[in-house]
Amino acid sequence: MGSGSSLAVDVSMNTILPEEERLKYQDPGTIRTILSTTRTIAIVGLSPKSERPSYFVGSYLKYEGYRIIPVNPRAAEILGEKCYPDLLSIPEPVDMVVAFRQPEECLEIAQHAVQIGAKTLWLQLRVVNLEAAQIARDAGLNVVMDRCVKIEHGRYSGSLHWVGMNTEIISARRGQRYF
Repeated sequence: MGSGSSLAVDVSMNTILPEEERLKYQDPGTIRTILSTTRTIAIVGLSPKSERPSYFVGSYLKYEGYRIIPVNPRAAEILGEKCYPDLLSIPEPVDMVVAFRQPEECLEIAQHAVQIGAKTLWLQLRVVNLEAAQIARDAGLNVVMDRCVKIEHGRYSGSLHWVGMNTEIISARRGQRYF
């Protein structure tokens, strides 16, 4: 198998989006800008269970200095933060909405993200809903889809390679924080 085939396999393992959609919803410059300008993140589907990916991502983002707002109708508090049953119940401005929900639930999440004036809708790894993405884009929101906000933050903060992850950034220089 030639190196071209190997590269194609590596790319397809990182995303389920076709090339055209990757260019639209996974642009590195857009992701860096979002991560550097976002301060408040509502995480829809944040679990109170520490073994769940959403909990790990939420705790990481909180540690990195972001204001985290849990959205989960079955919890009163997660990560020491008051939990809200839905996005429309949040009484303060939200910069980014991160969705840890099934793709079919993202239509309503996108509509609510627009209603609350969020700047970004971020659909986590393997969460793809093109209709939800279009609703958000039509309203002027940035949209990232089928990417993990924690992994992307680590990639651009220069820390992901510390644990042996491939950041897809090739350099002979020491890692640079982009924000």
